[in-house]
Amino acid sequence: MNETVLIVDDSLTVRMHLAEEFGAAGFRTRLCATAREAREALRAEPIALVILDVVLPDGDGVDLLGEIRGDSGTCDLPILMLSTEADVKNRIRGLRTGADDYVGKPYDPGYVLARSRDLVRRRRKGAEGEDRVLVLVIDDSATSREELRPALERGGYAVVTASTGEEGLQLAASRRPGAIIVDGVMPGIDGVTVIRRIRLDAALRGTPCILLTGADDHLAELRALDAGADVFVRKDGDVDVILARLTAALRSAHTQRAEAESLVGPKRVLAVDDSLTYLHELADVLRGEGYDVVLAHSGEEAIAMVAVQPVDCILLDLMMPGIDGKETCRRLKASPAVRDIPIIMLTALEDREAMIAGLATGADDYISKSSEFAVLKARLHAQIRRKQFEDENRRVREELLRSQMKAAEEHAARRLAETRAELVGELERKNKELEAFSYSVSHDLRAPLRSITGYASVLIEDHGGSLDDAGRACLDKVRSSAQRMSELIDDLLLLSRVSLPEVRKTPVNLSALVETVVGELRAADPGRDVAVHIQPSLTIDADDRLLRVLLDNLLGNAWKFTSRTPHAEIEVGADVRGLRAVYFVRDNGAGFDMAYVGKLFRPFQRLHGEAEFPGTGVGLATVQRVAERHGGRAWAESELGRGTTLFFTLEPEQAEGA
Repeated sequence: MNETVLIVDDSLTVRMHLAEEFGAAGFRTRLCATAREAREALRAEPIALVILDVVLPDGDGVDLLGEIRGDSGTCDLPILMLSTEADVKNRIRGLRTGADDYVGKPYDPGYVLARSRDLVRRRRKGAEGEDRVLVLVIDDSATSREELRPALERGGYAVVTASTGEEGLQLAASRRPGAIIVDGVMPGIDGVTVIRRIRLDAALRGTPCILLTGADDHLAELRALDAGADVFVRKDGDVDVILARLTAALRSAHTQRAEAESLVGPKRVLAVDDSLTYLHELADVLRGEGYDVVLAHSGEEAIAMVAVQPVDCILLDLMMPGIDGKETCRRLKASPAVRDIPIIMLTALEDREAMIAGLATGADDYISKSSEFAVLKARLHAQIRRKQFEDENRRVREELLRSQMKAAEEHAARRLAETRAELVGELERKNKELEAFSYSVSHDLRAPLRSITGYASVLIEDHGGSLDDAGRACLDKVRSSAQRMSELIDDLLLLSRVSLPEVRKTPVNLSALVETVVGELRAADPGRDVAVHIQPSLTIDADDRLLRVLLDNLLGNAWKFTSRTPHAEIEVGADVRGLRAVYFVRDNGAGFDMAYVGKLFRPFQRLHGEAEFPGTGVGLATVQRVAERHGGRAWAESELGRGTTLFFTLEPEQAEGA
């Protein structure tokens, strides 16, 4: 393992005791009696874990904890504080300052080792096992362990060993191996019992287990398999056979293992009682069972404790000064963060009403202090086990819910994709239908109009002499109406076409394009004298084909609506508004009443009579369509008799700071 644990404690006995425990478990240790020595050790070599006393000869351990957390080089070190329970405030202070865990003295060395292993594992995050599967070998024979280790390592596995079933269960809980190889016959807990306990543990039950046996006993194999062993292998067999069976067991094992709390892992109990005698007697009994016991002398201390350190169960005295047991229980059960912690109410009263009152506040169990400690230990274990199973069931339900939600999301995504594909295929069909309609309009409607216009012209030219003035006027109206219908068809086709092609934006010299359109207007109407002012060097990202359609309509409108204005002027330019450019075409022509601006960009909506200013009323609807195709919009400002300004943008609006 070769990881170094820094042990900082002014007690030589504690230092040597812990050094022996951690050394036997494969850790190196660095022992310090003072805060100064600890600082030097942290600078001298990499440390995997710090075990830190609160009271040191040259300072306060909590202050040293704050220094470690404040240093970028050591801020993520796992730190387990180890101190007396004389003052629960030290525990709260240490945990709030950043300790990962806090164990009270007197301590159980096995518990300290198990919690330390878990903290190191969590920090390591499986670095040892990210590329290699970790295999736990449990065997009381050192010879067998050391023969199996190199074979497993050559096979690409990381290996950790234990010499007893009890140690193996603790290692399994803290290290979460990928597989376990356990000897069938050992003193204390034998291999079958180890596997049976593994299978009862929510966090470990999916771990492949191989049972080794030195006997050729068919009944022993049946017992092993019945207990939950995946593989039964003779101990004196070929090591390659063990490796092959291990590979097969891992291959068939579920690849994802729940990160659940282990039932055989270290457990913490909060004992709350104002009687110091009973409290310490209870703590001694429970520590002898391997529990870490946190002591609180009042309901207030208990509530403060669970706010900073999780516990697996609470033993709560009913009668206490200040906040009594019932009120403490009521407050704990009202808090969503801790309400699921089992609470066992303790009382010296042999009173049925007191028991009912205690359970009514939310307690999970009720025990008389006069009962034997064996009863209390059994009830405590039962509550922790119940909580373990409830947590496992909750995780299963949550996993199932996540799976259902994921499946629902995937189904919704598929339906959305299908709907999108369907909509695109509707749109493509509609576009084709529109193209067919456009062709029909341009071909089938134009032909009759050309015939009407042609026959009207023939009548006027060939038979005009035989018609009176009224007859010729009628023919002129027929011909002009047909011509107007043709113009309407042209404008409708133009409006439909701007919705069809894909918009392909490129940089366009807007000033030059405006000059081209104005030149064509002057050539078509040489008698007009219009002053046109074009802002130089205007550029815009746009589809040049659609931009030309937009300018034809805007400049054509400005040219038309200034036809009755002396000294007509048209201005083309751009303003910066917010985070984008706004382009405009401004004229000093007829203008319109802004009360009717809502009609302006609708097809066939005209604000001036045909005799005054001819047109179809489709031009500005086309302008708006072009702007929208680019992600922008068009709008107008005007005053009757004082001209009009048409604005347009060709990009989406953006909020400032976006």
